[in-house]
Amino acid sequence: MLVVRPHDPRRRWRLLLAIAVAWIASLLLTLGAMQMMQGQIAHVVDHSELIAAQKEIETLRQNAAALQRAEQVARAANSDLQQTLRDNREQIAALRADLAFYSRLTGGAGRREGLNVHGVHVQPSDSARVYNVTITLTQNLKSGQVASGRVRISVSGVRDGKLATLGWSELAPDQDANGLAFSFKYFEQIRATVMLPEGFTPNRVRVEADAGGEMGRAEQDYAWSDALTAQEVPDVQQQP
Repeated sequence: MLVVRPHDPRRRWRLLLAIAVAWIASLLLTLGAMQMMQGQIAHVVDHSELIAAQKEIETLRQNAAALQRAEQVARAANSDLQQTLRDNREQIAALRADLAFYSRLTGGAGRREGLNVHGVHVQPSDSARVYNVTITLTQNLKSGQVASGRVRISVSGVRDGKLATLGWSELAPDQDANGLAFSFKYFEQIRATVMLPEGFTPNRVRVEADAGGEMGRAEQDYAWSDALTAQEVPDVQQQP
């Protein structure tokens, strides 16, 4: 069968143009889809890296906190150790002083002697200008022999800009003016309470003990500051 159609040369060009436009549109769509996928992939990668970085930061913070706590514990332990060492040194010094004291009494480390003032310890009381005084007397002249007598103290210092000495009667007006009585075989601690007048600054304390006879007398001066910081010998009872 023979079909006769009118010849239209523009129709071919329109078809080619339509094909070209469709191809370009598909190409643009493909490029757009690829860019969107790349953006999504980049977003996923960036988000994963952010999460990993945050986890690493949190781990570092936890490690830093743990190290800080460990340092605090180490410092506290070191402080406790230093305090323990200081306490042990003080205890060792006190034990050595006690050993020398008792060795002296038994005559194992020195010559035998009569009445002796071993030391004086001054401690402030709760009341102003009032002090508790502990005097330690010893003797190792004769084993079992009793030393009896009286002991007094006086304090030297500055009063109203001048040197002054306060006798026993001024320090303890309510006590026996002859002093405090003692009677022991080996050693004894005599305690007294004294009051310093207002405006008086003490510098030295003097202890005078008198047992008479073979035991004799004993006198000893101590700086007031040394008497305040003196290590008191163990609390002992009067020897029978």
